[in-house]
Amino acid sequence: MPTLENFTQFEGNYWDTASIRNALDYQGAIAPHTGAPYSEAMLLGISGGITFGYFTFHYKGYDPQVNLLTRNTFEPMERIFDRLKLPRDLRRSASANKARQNLIEALEEGFAPIASPDGSMLPYNALAYDEANWHTMPLVIYGYEPERSEAYISDRSRVSLTVSTDALDQARARIKKDRHTLILLGEPDEAALADAIRQGLEDCVKLMTEKPPKGSAKNFGLRALENWADMLGKTSRGSWAKEYPTGRPLLAALTSAYTFLGPAFGKTVQAERDVYADFLEEAAQVLELTALTDVAASYRVAGEAWQKLLDSLLPNDAPMLSEARAAIDRKTALFMESGAARLDEIIAERDRLESLKTASETEFPLSEGEIADLRADIRDKVPKARDAEEAAVMALKAVIN
Repeated sequence: MPTLENFTQFEGNYWDTASIRNALDYQGAIAPHTGAPYSEAMLLGISGGITFGYFTFHYKGYDPQVNLLTRNTFEPMERIFDRLKLPRDLRRSASANKARQNLIEALEEGFAPIASPDGSMLPYNALAYDEANWHTMPLVIYGYEPERSEAYISDRSRVSLTVSTDALDQARARIKKDRHTLILLGEPDEAALADAIRQGLEDCVKLMTEKPPKGSAKNFGLRALENWADMLGKTSRGSWAKEYPTGRPLLAALTSAYTFLGPAFGKTVQAERDVYADFLEEAAQVLELTALTDVAASYRVAGEAWQKLLDSLLPNDAPMLSEARAAIDRKTALFMESGAARLDEIIAERDRLESLKTASETEFPLSEGEIADLRADIRDKVPKARDAEEAAVMALKAVIN
């Protein structure tokens, strides 16, 4: 039957690294320095590690969005595959029938296949379908049972997720350029691990301190933090005072920033600086470079600054903002702990957040002065995160150069 036996790999928080981690773990790949499965922290570090990105989006018909990046987003999975010399078999087909057959055969061969279906078409995500947009993120499919019309998925939650085979087929078919792609992984090359780590360390320094591979320099790294602080303090075009003065635009900006920076988007409350510190401690062991443990301590300090910044976006003592935060946090916790078993409650929290946005259009509970104080408090936290980040990345640069 096309379901992997004894599949228990429901670890990891972020799509890219979690899917690779779980696939490798199931297939028996063991990290040479720990004698245990490759950790998500190690894969994060190898992928290019952490950075910061500040982006805002204002599209007609949609709420404004503040998107905060915390990790390398420049082909991170490809970097992991290439640097670990991971053999990979890409199975594609424009035919839905052939795509189903590819999946069944991969499972029968014992692979834990990685796919990137449209998440808005998988019911457990509780996302509204949008004809103009999609949400493709990698996950592991570990079972596909046509006779029962069920497919089994490992996707961030700590428990298995079940969807109908029809729903999975449709989600895999939505993005035509992917052609129902499956990624089947082989065994990492142990001899490549040290160099893979070194390349990841170099990427992290570059992404935080130099011009990015693509895009504007002001949107990445330390400069992006400076830019964000400026946008919180100014009143010109692009500033928070101009673009998100009050009401629904402000609540949408705050909730999107909170979502992208924290656990709701597969990250930690410390913007993954704690995870990167875990990577550095592993890297110190592999490279026999004990100075990296001191750098790890610096990133843990930075993580504390990021946590305070996250908290400032939706303060617990602010009316409406605290309720929005509670809805986001509970929706996230329900999914992580229970998957789709409590989907009704997840949907209720999603709808609760939407009702708050609607109410904010006419009944925003903060005065103009209180909103100015809120922006000032966030702005106070951003430079502190920037300074802690600079201290950590400069310490890293000194060790690896």
